[in-house]
Amino acid sequence: MKISIIIPVLNDAHQLAQQLARLQEVRQSGHEVIVVDGGSSDETTQVQDGLCDIFSVTRPGRARQMNRGAELARGDSLLFLHADTCLPPDFSQLIERALHLPGPVWGRFDIRLSGAGQIFTVIAWMMNLRSHVSGVVTGDQGLFVLRQAFHQVGGYPDIPLMEDVALSKKLRRVAWPVRIRTAAVTSSRRWEQRGIVPTILLMWWLRLLYFCGARPASLARKYYGRSS
Repeated sequence: MKISIIIPVLNDAHQLAQQLARLQEVRQSGHEVIVVDGGSSDETTQVQDGLCDIFSVTRPGRARQMNRGAELARGDSLLFLHADTCLPPDFSQLIERALHLPGPVWGRFDIRLSGAGQIFTVIAWMMNLRSHVSGVVTGDQGLFVLRQAFHQVGGYPDIPLMEDVALSKKLRRVAWPVRIRTAAVTSSRRWEQRGIVPTILLMWWLRLLYFCGARPASLARKYYGRSS
């Protein structure tokens, strides 16, 4: 099974350089790496040179960028990966094994946060539990899906926030996500920069508003307004 690893970026040159260095071994084993830039003004273009199989530039918007990567992908499965999420070394074998099981067409990794301290262990445990119970996979968790199933449900809706929740709801109708318990490590900078409690409360509040029917554009203004 060939995996297309799709990385959406916007001014993430430093994180992208580290991510691409980690992915060279899987490139050499036959998988492909696709970087989709949302119009960065930093050194993203120079960083990716020679270290990915496909580089594309599109208008900013994570959903739009990931859909573009899926259009260009040639793999049997798609892995949507944030630049600051570090997958376990054997992630390609784990994905292949998961998707060869009867039934699953998509899934995700458990996560661990990079920050030191027990509170980050608790946050990661809560995120993993929530995903296990709800079947909703967020971007930090390394969502992977058979390419045919991704296109069957129409890909990511072109919305500025909650695109991963919306895709999960569509894929859940096809099959429940498979859980890979070997953890990926994702950056804790969001909690460190904005504060742990305010970040948790904000994300819970935005998800509640979304499930109650709030428009993603309105939620994006709340989210990015708070994070600026």
